[in-house]
Amino acid sequence: MKVGGSHLTYCTNVHAGESWADVRANLERYTLAVKARVCPDEPFGVGLRLSHRAATELDVGELRAFLDEHGLYVFTINGFPYGPFHGTPVKEAVYRPDWLERERVTYTELLAGILTQLVPPGVTGTISTVPGCFHARGIDAVRISDNLWRCSDLGIVLALEPEPACIIETVADATRFFHDHLRDVPNLGICLDACHEAVLFQGMPVTDIPIAKLQLSCGLVVSPVDADARRELARFADDVYLHQTQSEHANYDDLPAALADPAPSDEWRIHFHVPIFRASLGPFSSTQPYLAELLAAHKQHAISPHLEVETYTWDVLPAEFRAEPIEDAIARELHWVLERLA
Repeated sequence: MKVGGSHLTYCTNVHAGESWADVRANLERYTLAVKARVCPDEPFGVGLRLSHRAATELDVGELRAFLDEHGLYVFTINGFPYGPFHGTPVKEAVYRPDWLERERVTYTELLAGILTQLVPPGVTGTISTVPGCFHARGIDAVRISDNLWRCSDLGIVLALEPEPACIIETVADATRFFHDHLRDVPNLGICLDACHEAVLFQGMPVTDIPIAKLQLSCGLVVSPVDADARRELARFADDVYLHQTQSEHANYDDLPAALADPAPSDEWRIHFHVPIFRASLGPFSSTQPYLAELLAAHKQHAISPHLEVETYTWDVLPAEFRAEPIEDAIARELHWVLERLA
């Protein structure tokens, strides 16, 4: 849906499903229900997530007919997770193939070919993607740059998404990397994930690189990190996703590693996407104030043309924080954003 000059949606990566049949079923079951709750009488944008398998199986004509029939349109694709993303350990494998590998190029080309057939006239599509690679893989800036060059003329804007524990962690890192290695590569931008920036104790973004996409998300805040907090926090240490944990003085690639370190800390911020309408989850708070400040800044002067709520960890939240139907929770998130942009 249009809000001011920007398009707003949620990312369908919250719904489990790796095949095109799964994606189609999720659009019918959940996305139409969210539209009915949030935007019943106007076109509703879809933040599409397609695995490599789903993108290969997809019938673009069938999808276009479905979108047209139901007042939906696609303006952005989440091209970050290549393979399975729910119900199985993902952890650092979520970055593979990364921008050191040609498979990432081929996958992005496939997604771009789909998106250019779906995006409405006058709208430039975006694809968010891996920020180079996971830090343990090392930095090969030449190879990453070469592979990004191969995706620079696909009719879309490719947006690198800074994330903790990657070679590009923050918007500031992305800005330096662009200037050092990607200065002349066209149609590249940044996907700013609010959770990632807040977890890394960043301020409001300052960059001369286009922010092609804002992912609206919140992380978990634990303060103080005492024995009681550690016991409660263990409930968030699932075996599916990587939950990078940051303090003012230390960082951990995953929450279990942080819990295993007895060193005291005044505050931890954790890469665990929690519903953005929740200011607190039991004894913990969230990075919601950062997201609220970001939206206030966007309201004053548009930061990005594409806004996407991305709370994909619904299935691994402790049960009391996901009691409502997912379509109701997503609608609440979108209404929370709309209230701040009104």
